[in-house]
Amino acid sequence: MNAFPATLFAGEAFAIVGLGRNGLPVARALRAMGADVTAWDDSESARQTAAAQGVAIANPAEGGQTPRAIILSPGIPHLRPRIHPAAAWARANDVPILSDADILFQAVRRTGSRARFAGITGTNGKSTTTALLAHILAASGVPTAAGGNLGTPSLALPLLPDHGVYVLEMSSYMLERVSSLRFDAAAMLNLSPDHIDRHGDMAGYAAAKRQVFARQRANDTAVIGIDDPLSQAMAAGLPAPVTVSGFQPADIWGAGRILRDRLGPILDLATCPTLPGAHNAQNAAAAVALAGALGLSRGDITRHMPSYPGLPHRQQLVATHHGIAFVNDSKATNADAAARALGCYEKLVWIAGGQAKEGGIAPLAEFFPRIAHAMLIGQDAPALAATLAAHGVPHTMTETLDAALPAAYEVARATGTPTVLLSPACASFDQFSGFDARGDRFAALARELAHARDGVP
Repeated sequence: MNAFPATLFAGEAFAIVGLGRNGLPVARALRAMGADVTAWDDSESARQTAAAQGVAIANPAEGGQTPRAIILSPGIPHLRPRIHPAAAWARANDVPILSDADILFQAVRRTGSRARFAGITGTNGKSTTTALLAHILAASGVPTAAGGNLGTPSLALPLLPDHGVYVLEMSSYMLERVSSLRFDAAAMLNLSPDHIDRHGDMAGYAAAKRQVFARQRANDTAVIGIDDPLSQAMAAGLPAPVTVSGFQPADIWGAGRILRDRLGPILDLATCPTLPGAHNAQNAAAAVALAGALGLSRGDITRHMPSYPGLPHRQQLVATHHGIAFVNDSKATNADAAARALGCYEKLVWIAGGQAKEGGIAPLAEFFPRIAHAMLIGQDAPALAATLAAHGVPHTMTETLDAALPAAYEVARATGTPTVLLSPACASFDQFSGFDARGDRFAALARELAHARDGVP
């Protein structure tokens, strides 16, 4: 792995809007490649932080030099629900609005590197599949750089050699701003309602996700899950997809805990403790398909999957106290994601709530008999409580996570319930800066509780 040449984008101007986790590293990366970079953020403190690092501050919407492209941080809308002024200026002046992932692809190809690109998207499971594929590749000796929507911003990744692989988690927000990026191997895992305010409707959301397959050639690989109707419909429109499933026959699928393909068993997923449940069987099947498409042998893949360490906030066991497991699944920001966790436990105390997505938790009704008690937090707790009440599920509105966790522990002890699960089925922004902050707080509370109550009978 090497740094990109310092003159790669010499004489070329880029504007960056949004100077948070994505934008500021991208500004630094472009400057290191010789680009003329100006940047903007609606927050004065963010502008001051960037300026202190030598980034030129200028609002593209106020005119000045016309950049080659504007790179908007993924969360900044360029059309819906309300267009950002910088995006409006770019559209009016025919300036491309791009994702930094697209600029990464251009940069890699401009150096002459033939490094390959793997892209993973889907409503749920894309972070796990991205991290799992990167783990398998790296453990097999392949130069690998992983990032995008997961961890490191795309353009902050290093330059890889010809036999290297970039593994990028691609959100719908990123995919709708890609114009040249072509994935040698791409996966679309599943589709359920999410980000409708950004994409207008499910058709718009699905269209954004399908862009992961855009520009693929005949020898590239398209992997697609078939465990939901919308993904099945997308698969039917692809020329020769590799289909994957967590529980039904496909090109690669989970048959119980056995991962298999048309040739027979591949791996017993019981040897992979960080991949519980049918949803992770689908994630594993997708990773196997992608790794195979990128040239790894079956032996390499099965040898390294069991050592996958897992990701925080995805069914992460954070503490155990008096036989009660505390599981952090804060990444479950919608009902479909929460369903994947709820299906893994026969009896649990459930902590849920925050900012509910369209449909709330009604789609989770099949799992309600497993819930000994629910602790509800956040702004939409009353709506969730109404759904649970209609199904006779015991619940308490605790309002905050700090109040929910000790209450959940007491109920778990009183009812002989072995698991306290945070799988909120809701966004976190009413009370936290993101799902990760929510999960970190849950983990800290669980560990504090276990430590404080050591020795309590």
